[in-house]
Amino acid sequence: MPSDEFFGTSLRRDPAQPADLSARIDAQLRERLEEAVDFVCLDALVQRRRALGLTPPSADNARDREEFTQGVRAFLTALRAAIAATLTEAQRRKLATAEHANGDETERMLAGHVVLARELPDYWQRFETARAAYTAERLSSGGKRRGLLARLFGRG
Repeated sequence: MPSDEFFGTSLRRDPAQPADLSARIDAQLRERLEEAVDFVCLDALVQRRRALGLTPPSADNARDREEFTQGVRAFLTALRAAIAATLTEAQRRKLATAEHANGDETERMLAGHVVLARELPDYWQRFETARAAYTAERLSSGGKRRGLLARLFGRG
């Protein structure tokens, strides 16, 4: 029996994953961040729509997708702002390098948050704090708009 049969498998779950450990960690962090950010922003969007008495967002609706994308960017921007003041100069340089990588705006923002998640031991606690603030802000701003519209149309 050839020896490569015993050692030909990889401990990686997906053969498409990078072979480098650091790159795998970054890929896993990015995946977790994407999932967490998607959850935060979709949850806030659904709660806001429910509070305003509007229909839930639909993946088939271009305006709903755009509103979701804007929410993702707003959340990532708010989270970065909440964290940036406490960064060391070396961490700021790493963040700037990641944010100037190729890709669209959201991709660059996510790359920056991967760096922050690796650099800061309390990143996920800060993420949770920012999530709560973002959701509360989205809900309160939606309620104010409804009140204004109700007043304008004589219903409030």
